[in-house]
Amino acid sequence: MDPNVIVLKNVEKYFFLQHQKTLKELVQALFKKQKTLEQVHALKSVSFTIQKGESVGIIGRNGAGKSTLLKLIAGVSVPTSGSLTVNGKVVPLIELGAGFHSELTGRENIYLNGVILGLKESYIKSKLKEIIEFSEIEKFIDIPIKYFSSGMQMRLAFSVAVFVDPEILLIDEILAVGDIEFKEKCLKKMEEFKKRGVTIVFVSHSMENVENFCERVIYMKEGKIEFDGDTKRGIDLYLK
Repeated sequence: MDPNVIVLKNVEKYFFLQHQKTLKELVQALFKKQKTLEQVHALKSVSFTIQKGESVGIIGRNGAGKSTLLKLIAGVSVPTSGSLTVNGKVVPLIELGAGFHSELTGRENIYLNGVILGLKESYIKSKLKEIIEFSEIEKFIDIPIKYFSSGMQMRLAFSVAVFVDPEILLIDEILAVGDIEFKEKCLKKMEEFKKRGVTIVFVSHSMENVENFCERVIYMKEGKIEFDGDTKRGIDLYLK
């Protein structure tokens, strides 16, 4: 069985920024032959392999390409060129509230998000009480999540993901919001996943969390891999 679960070879990613905010502005710009789109080179010849059971930290400044990289691995986006192979059930926690509907209650969003992540409705129903208890937001579970704080949304998103039984877990700054106690609870759960052999790709600006949790780090800079290897050495290079 191939131990490599994530393989990128010379991956490039371009996307476009549109500066015009309204249809009227866009039409006017087209008639005036103004440049309407700005091309951004988000990832530049990115190649690496992650093996089953590895916990890999992705670090770098804002705009380095970290989130773009995770979206590609999650299948939310596709490379412009190069090849990307992912083997295993992926659970992405890459955008707070992604898969949630603001007008639905917390309880209803558990079902919605669970189905999006591939769970059967009957399974969600059997685990509903545990999911709600893990989230620690029982008092608010039947109100629309548009009234939830970002920390409460994080609790709900993470709580659903815990019961999906992932093979590959992608985490992008979701632990940057919420209270310290719940973050510690999430990190403890991630340690359990790690012991079970789940592959974890962890994007964070907390070098303490990355150093404590990851045995390997990929340091991104301006869309390129600056370093791939020992966590402490990678963090030292990043902080210089």
